Amino acid sequence: MDGTGGPGAALERAAADADVVEAWLRGLASNRALPVEVLARLLEFDEPSVPTFWLRHRPLDAAATELVVASPQVQHRLDVTENPTADVDVLARLARDPEPRVRFVYTVMLFEYCRRIPAGVLEILAEDPEPKIRRIVRGGGAPPVAAQEPAPTSAPVLTPEQRVAHPDRSVRLEAAADPELSTALALRLATDPENDARLAVSMREELTEDQRTAIPCTVPQQFWSPPSWIARQATDPDTARRIASSAYLGLRRALAAQPHLPPDVVTLLAADEDEWVRRTLAEYCEDAPHELLVELYATVQDRYWSGFRHHRNFARPGLARFADDPNPRLRNAALDDPETGPELPLKLADDPEVSARAVSDPRLPADELLRRLARPAHAAAAACNPTLPVAVMHHLLDLARAH
Repeated sequence: MDGTGGPGAALERAAADADVVEAWLRGLASNRALPVEVLARLLEFDEPSVPTFWLRHRPLDAAATELVVASPQVQHRLDVTENPTADVDVLARLARDPEPRVRFVYTVMLFEYCRRIPAGVLEILAEDPEPKIRRIVRGGGAPPVAAQEPAPTSAPVLTPEQRVAHPDRSVRLEAAADPELSTALALRLATDPENDARLAVSMREELTEDQRTAIPCTVPQQFWSPPSWIARQATDPDTARRIASSAYLGLRRALAAQPHLPPDVVTLLAADEDEWVRRTLAEYCEDAPHELLVELYATVQDRYWSGFRHHRNFARPGLARFADDPNPRLRNAALDDPETGPELPLKLADDPEVSARAVSDPRLPADELLRRLARPAHAAAAACNPTLPVAVMHHLLDLARAH
């Protein structure tokens, strides 16, 4: 860094702006290439301008986990308990943390994330001074109240006729989906007052198309748990093709939720007239076609639209053709073209609707990246760029500390 008028001088001037300094801290906190020595310095800020939830989401190896677990800030230690990448052996030290809140959240997360539990940890927590922590350990992860409830008594055995006529909806729902229940009895539930019971009947494997479509029920948009027979037969081309061509919407949505499908079946579902068949295919099927993913990314109007970018079939050569598209989502998608060079992020770095991604793109030229660090609108994205030199990261923290 120089002090004569180059990028270093620009950073010195920019550091006088508190908003820019805060942007640097936010960007560094999100930088996935942040080395452990820079992470250590970032953790030293007593009142970081960015909420520490970033510690829950960034990748943490054993060395990084050790830093956070040893942090004097309680919030740091609370957040690391929720990071699924944190080293479980290092996290085990939190079983003896002096702060009860940390020990409690650590205990909850042990069972919530089904983590490997290092030897001796449960024994330590079982003797914790906090009763709620001891109850969680005794209940194997169940909520504390569950440990206080008496064990349920054995339910009486019901006949099939009693199950379909039972006043308890849960009993009827279970009967409707039970493949051992006769078709004739199951069809009695086709007029059940509960939509879920009627839906479960409509999804039974043995029904004909006419029987299914005659059952009045609402099929959820975002599919529930598909029947096991569909998952079992989804990779059989003939069966999958028959389901994909069914007139019954429930079957097509259930099939679209399978992780792998024959190519011609994927093509059928990708062209389905029902939006939620297509969306389910894009969200759950690893074979969803690139064209469908791009279409949904560009047009879906709810908060799930951005997720289609993360599908393995989204990034493809040719996306750069959208760099001048009037739709900002498609301009953003252009940056996922793996065959473009630095000219693309450079072109989009001043586009106010996609500049954050463009400036954080590792293809952005180094000199341009340094210039962007001094601009308030781009400082956070530039600090987040994984190609930012480690020396520059340290310099930003020096400036942040000085100001």
